[in-house]
Amino acid sequence: MSNVSTDIKKETLLAWKNGSSDAFEEIVNITMTRAYSVALSLVGNAEDAKDLSQEAFIAAHRAKKSFDDERPFFPWFYRILRNRCLNFIRSRSKRGEISMDVLIEKDSGIESPERAMIRKEDSEALWNALFTLSPEHREIIVLRNFQDLAYREISEVLGISQGTVMSRLFYARKALYDVLKDRLRVEGDDAR
Repeated sequence: MSNVSTDIKKETLLAWKNGSSDAFEEIVNITMTRAYSVALSLVGNAEDAKDLSQEAFIAAHRAKKSFDDERPFFPWFYRILRNRCLNFIRSRSKRGEISMDVLIEKDSGIESPERAMIRKEDSEALWNALFTLSPEHREIIVLRNFQDLAYREISEVLGISQGTVMSRLFYARKALYDVLKDRLRVEGDDAR
């Protein structure tokens, strides 16, 4: 994963802060895929992830004067996106809704049907397990293992120390293992 502090040129950020709509469009184009990916992994629904990403960009644009142009954009933006996603998850959990659009996979084209089925089942099991974790645990696993952020980058994005990142990641992985361990035992037994 690229370094979060080098994603957007400082000139672009300054132009945006001074009201350039072209600069804002460039910022959105650079970070849109990453924002959508983060939102999807947090909320699990493609349409909701698109809506939340767009809402976060609008909120960021409205708050542009509070952005410190000496700091990288994405950690600042991530906090806006994260808060929107966590509020959405809280609201959704009150309504008892669960969406697993994130489980939809692209056709690989050359994979055998049996292998594709096994991969799909493994993916579903992993994502189902992820969505049993707390949002904070799911988020840190997504940032580390799916977004490939370094501990330092996660620390910047979440505004926590690297020690807290390591501790939270440890407990998140332990929780994920606890959810998946029965499945792992069955697969291990099948291999004998």
